[in-house]
Amino acid sequence: MRRRAYVYFVLIFILGIMVGGAGMYTYAWYTGRWHHRFSRHRVIKYLQQQLDLSQTQTQQLQQILHEMNRKETELRKQIDPQFRAIREEARNETRKILNQQQVQKFNAMVKKWDEARRGHGHRRPPPPPPPPR
Repeated sequence: MRRRAYVYFVLIFILGIMVGGAGMYTYAWYTGRWHHRFSRHRVIKYLQQQLDLSQTQTQQLQQILHEMNRKETELRKQIDPQFRAIREEARNETRKILNQQQVQKFNAMVKKWDEARRGHGHRRPPPPPPPPR
């Protein structure tokens, strides 16, 4: 009898952790707490709610954010080659201090890092055109 009570206690405890975790995940996901990327739509929606923007103001805000995104993309195109050169210089210096076996492992790691960088939005597609006026 006592053993059954312990089993029920543990099961209820585990169930509480699962329900609490699922609730926290749902809250964080739907409120945008876990979205890491900048989202124009979330910013616009948030500002509409907080500032009670009119339709005209919302359209103007969309254009402002679109223009900002365009300028950031242009800047990124100018600066990205410099970042790549610095990164490659550091990698080449690192290779100089490694033995042949370590260099092979390091090159495999670098390949994974570069793939992850491309996969995480560092090479963003061009932004969509602004909405018509």
